[in-house]
Amino acid sequence: MPFTAIDHVQLAMPPGEEDKARKFYIGLLGLVEVPKPAELADLGGAWFESGPARIHLGVEANFRAAKKAHPAFLCQNYNGLVTSLRSAGVEVVDAGTLNDSPRCHIFDPFGNRIELVSA
Repeated sequence: MPFTAIDHVQLAMPPGEEDKARKFYIGLLGLVEVPKPAELADLGGAWFESGPARIHLGVEANFRAAKKAHPAFLCQNYNGLVTSLRSAGVEVVDAGTLNDSPRCHIFDPFGNRIELVSA
């Protein structure tokens, strides 16, 4: 096996929207921002993680949201997170179950699709 894990997933975002990204990924999803390496910091965007789950948001001048392609996060407290997101006004779209695990789709403030799966 040449691969053991995915290091990170990158999604695109529009220029200058880092604060909006922080409000969503930190404030609503509970991820932690990690500093970008100095040689990449001037490119904009932001990097977030929670344990081994890492998501990088990179600035794209002609931004188009990923409507089909998406990361999927395993959630320890799936029901609590979904309830919290709904309370914050985030649209949560039920996606049924897969391997007996409830799952749903949400969209970040830029329209990128994210799947949440109960761990």
